[in-house]
Amino acid sequence: MKAPLNRRVFVIGYEAVTPLGKSFARTWEEAVQGKAGFRKVSKCQVDSLSDVVGEIPDWDPLELDFVDRREASNWNADSVLLTMAVCRNALLDAGLEMDGETGPRTACLIGSSLNGTDAFRIAMDNYLRQGPSRISPYLLPNLCANLPSGKASMLLGMTGPIFSPQGACASGNHAIGTGARMIRDGDCDFVLAGGVDTCIMPEIIHGFCNMNATLKVEEGDRAYRDPSQASRPFSVDRKGMILSEGCGVVVLASEEALSAHGLTPRAEVCGVGWTADAHHFTQPNFETIVRAIRMGIEDAEISPGDIQYVNAHGTSTAKGDRTEIECLRAAFGSNLGRIPVSSNKSQIGHTLGASAAIEAALSIEGMQKQTILPTINHIQDPELADVDVVPQEPRKQDVEFLLSNAFGFGGTNCCVVLKRA
Repeated sequence: MKAPLNRRVFVIGYEAVTPLGKSFARTWEEAVQGKAGFRKVSKCQVDSLSDVVGEIPDWDPLELDFVDRREASNWNADSVLLTMAVCRNALLDAGLEMDGETGPRTACLIGSSLNGTDAFRIAMDNYLRQGPSRISPYLLPNLCANLPSGKASMLLGMTGPIFSPQGACASGNHAIGTGARMIRDGDCDFVLAGGVDTCIMPEIIHGFCNMNATLKVEEGDRAYRDPSQASRPFSVDRKGMILSEGCGVVVLASEEALSAHGLTPRAEVCGVGWTADAHHFTQPNFETIVRAIRMGIEDAEISPGDIQYVNAHGTSTAKGDRTEIECLRAAFGSNLGRIPVSSNKSQIGHTLGASAAIEAALSIEGMQKQTILPTINHIQDPELADVDVVPQEPRKQDVEFLLSNAFGFGGTNCCVVLKRA
């Protein structure tokens, strides 16, 4: 294999669709106002106490100019059409056009946790009600992990590599890390890197509830009357994550491509650290998470003292949040007390494979606007009192380097270091 080019990698644009809004601009607007995107589930019926979720508001693929009723029916894994829309808008935000020069040099890497589970659910319902002849011939493509990337490439003309980095809830960071390496080495000049999950369906909601991962909204809980208070990372009364749907994509470019195409950098991908816990399929492992954090910082060729903000994985589970803080204490030592640590999941919930990409975009926007988004719904936990979790309100602060953490089922960890451009 030829030697890598060792090129620098920059973020030039991004887009997201979240429970806070159908665009990144709307999501940011709601986030800086301290709002949360949670409500009682409306997309399906469930018999579960975990019935507060994050749904994309008013999402209708038929409103997209490239979708008609037949297309919507064929591609009934919601993640496919959602990814196509987000990728298109991410390119518009970046100011990057796909043509005969850029298309072959552009990769699309969209990760996911659950892929086309919703399409399988529809097929199974048709099978049970109407028989095998009613199973869509599009079922298998809808289930393919690479199809969101593939359909986006067909819409937009990207003919570089397309695949799906499968890192569960760390998929977005795995996509960013893998894409950055591909650009660094010279395999491509541009990468659309991100994640998507459309997971609001009865089986998934009940499954998470039965494994005690999601908040059970019982009478007396403060989310019982106010669903916006359901997700509360690092809070003393955190009791589980809030399941959400969404998609996030960041556009990466080589340094050389910036001037060649008149593009504006917003952040630099400086370091990536990734490890496997080899421990448990859901429980975090202290040693390997600390190693991933340190690897990311070392890869950026900076010291822990250079990090000025941590965008935490912060899911709002009792053990997960506590373990992440313990890992940050080990990685940053006495410096941790001066580093803001906040979790966007307090406002958006856990969008699974999309979460890290959405959080990267929010973090970069924050660097650009000198704003750190808060951890809303916070009531101080005495065990975590030494950590500044940016409670309740956004904070004006200049940040040059930040660390973004993501961890996933199966014991997969990916930590990315970003620098303000």
